[in-house]
Amino acid sequence: MGHPFPIREIARQAGLSEATVDRVLNGRGGVRESTAREVHRAIADLDRQRTQVRLVGRTFMVDIVMQSPERFSTAVRAALEAELPSLHPAVVRSRYHFRETGPAEELVAVLDRIARRGSQGVLLKAPDVPEVTAAVGRLAAAGVPVVTLVTDLPVSARVGHVGSDNRAAGATAAYLMGQWLGDRPGNVLTSLSSGFFRNEEEREMGFRSTMRARHPERTLVEIAEGQGLDATQYDLVRAALERDREIRAVYSIGGGNIATLRAFEDAGHECAVFIAHDLDHDNTRLLRELRLSAVLHHDLRHDLREACHLVMRAHGALPPAGPTLPSAIQVVTPYNMPAPVVAG
Repeated sequence: MGHPFPIREIARQAGLSEATVDRVLNGRGGVRESTAREVHRAIADLDRQRTQVRLVGRTFMVDIVMQSPERFSTAVRAALEAELPSLHPAVVRSRYHFRETGPAEELVAVLDRIARRGSQGVLLKAPDVPEVTAAVGRLAAAGVPVVTLVTDLPVSARVGHVGSDNRAAGATAAYLMGQWLGDRPGNVLTSLSSGFFRNEEEREMGFRSTMRARHPERTLVEIAEGQGLDATQYDLVRAALERDREIRAVYSIGGGNIATLRAFEDAGHECAVFIAHDLDHDNTRLLRELRLSAVLHHDLRHDLREACHLVMRAHGALPPAGPTLPSAIQVVTPYNMPAPVVAG
């Protein structure tokens, strides 16, 4: 596999030894297939990033660790890499550790490997459970600053959080839901990917409290633990529609919206209003097809830029600043969609 990168740089990007990288590149065997894939991914990452950064000034290697559906982690990667040229005075290089679901122990193992290997910073989207909070503490003790992304771990040793005001986002969804349903009868399905993500819990609380205050006659039907994945989400929605034939609208907090719409169609059930979160590639297509009413979105490029600035400040590369403000909540319809994020 041809490439212009020194073995030392590939090893650093992959988090592996130079000897292991050398064995993979020269086909000498004795290396697991998964390790070989890590080497090739590192080369691909370096190749993509070298056109987006100027190798001047101080260089930071940052690890992005996320538990989320592929559609959202892809959006985060694109947003970060689009921001790389603007992150001076430092150059930021990124390593990615993405997974869609799995036990907390696996996520903790990733964080502990980073603590042992070293990193200039971790950008983290993870469930708010004690094991993860403890792992963030070990990273902090190892001198690795952690910034939580989208969903917070407020009692952890993280240096900061970037994202929107999730209670306000949920309240905004309730306001729109009430306006668009009007006097039509029907219950509202609320869908979370997991109750362990604090951002989803806060959105649900904001939505529920505002609906209770403004539309107490509406029944809210909750489903959870679909992990935002289409296969599990479809089954949860079909079961909810079979239990309650009065569901007429959806507030999707955790994703899986293609599967949700398919479940409505297969059940012969009308979805009069559908409000979702985040302009990932699925929601962008559904919005263009007029199958979503609106998407509540925040600027991921802004979030990633702020997260990297927090890492730089933790190392003294930028002067101190005031608290990071929540990202603005954008109500996106088919007629005001922002231009797509393009890295490079």
